[in-house]
Amino acid sequence: MPHIDAQDLAARYAAVWNEPDPDLRRKAVEALWAPGGVHVLQPPQEMRAEAGRLGFTATALVARGHHELETRVARSHEEFVATGEFTFRAAPDSASALEDVVTFRWQSVRAETGEVSGGGLEFVTVDADGRINRDYQFPGL
Repeated sequence: MPHIDAQDLAARYAAVWNEPDPDLRRKAVEALWAPGGVHVLQPPQEMRAEAGRLGFTATALVARGHHELETRVARSHEEFVATGEFTFRAAPDSASALEDVVTFRWQSVRAETGEVSGGGLEFVTVDADGRINRDYQFPGL
């Protein structure tokens, strides 16, 4: 296992969601995630409740591979960052690594005031090159 600078990984992770240039964002996704990398998002409570009402016992939103990951990141950027309303950042001193596992907290910040408006917990595993294999996102935690 490579030595992982957990806070640096967290900072690069947050930065990719803020990147306005599509080509640079795509390159950042490719540098951050392994080619077969997976991002698993715990959906909002309303979505989980509706899925439960329809008989689904488990819900998760999944993006696999660089193309789907780049689409996921681009969509989030368009909705939250490109509007000028929010930016994302790694929470200070929140990252920790143990072998191939890295956990950290991230924050959404109001661009105008710098006020933290939300955030979540990220749990990732990395490959031998230090790129993300699996990425589990828990917004609101």
